[in-house]
Amino acid sequence: MSEQSPRLQRVADLIQRELAVLIQLEINDPRVGMVSVTGVDVSRDLGHANVYVSVLNSPGGEAKGAVAESGGDLDKLEIEENIKALNKAAGYLRSLLARRLKLRTTPKLKFHYDGTLRQGNRLSSLIDKALKADRDQHS
Repeated sequence: MSEQSPRLQRVADLIQRELAVLIQLEINDPRVGMVSVTGVDVSRDLGHANVYVSVLNSPGGEAKGAVAESGGDLDKLEIEENIKALNKAAGYLRSLLARRLKLRTTPKLKFHYDGTLRQGNRLSSLIDKALKADRDQHS
């Protein structure tokens, strides 16, 4: 996400909050699992918005925490399906956003996967393993 003016940042934050609610309440696509809108990057002319989401569980319904602890191909497929479904619903979400927000133009939405949550969990587990190994070595 890039550096934005304060006004653009406020608009991006507003879009992020509204999209989080709209995705949860209005999207009935079974391919969309539980997603969290982690950030929005709005172009200077408000024509486009890149929406970053984290996938928190699979479309099948079983909770997995932060998507992929194993990092397997199935998880990548689930993420791709979620992103495809969200991008397919982008026009519908844009029309709902236009009704809720009083902006002159509502940006076109493009959804992207944000893997920072997954990377953070992986790094945290590596740190925990290193600390445990260090404690075992000094005991």
